[in-house]
Amino acid sequence: MWSRIFAAVLASATCVAACAPAVSAPQPHPCRVLNGEKLPPESGGAAAVCAAFEQAIAARAPKVRYSAEVRVLSKSSLAVNVELGGRKLEEQHFGVMDRNLNPGSIKRFAEGLAEMIAAHAGKA
Repeated sequence: MWSRIFAAVLASATCVAACAPAVSAPQPHPCRVLNGEKLPPESGGAAAVCAAFEQAIAARAPKVRYSAEVRVLSKSSLAVNVELGGRKLEEQHFGVMDRNLNPGSIKRFAEGLAEMIAAHAGKA
């Protein structure tokens, strides 16, 4: 009898020790910025770019799993590659003609991208 109880406790402890890292591991960050050093200071930097994208997508498509790779092409333009459930969408480009990127322009681009992601997620 005691050997069965001991075996059950040992099996539970082994599973807890082995399974805990997988259960508690954080999800990978869905946004990554390449060439962030090209961003103008008024943009808020790479973290602000990702925050704008993540907030817009969370508002428009909250349950969609995605990854976004943002490439800074210049102080006034970005390109974004988005992957939804293993499927890559067409690369999106954004540029500002009369000034450098700023939080408002990045937010507008993020909102447009979020609409596109929500539309594609609805087709899946």
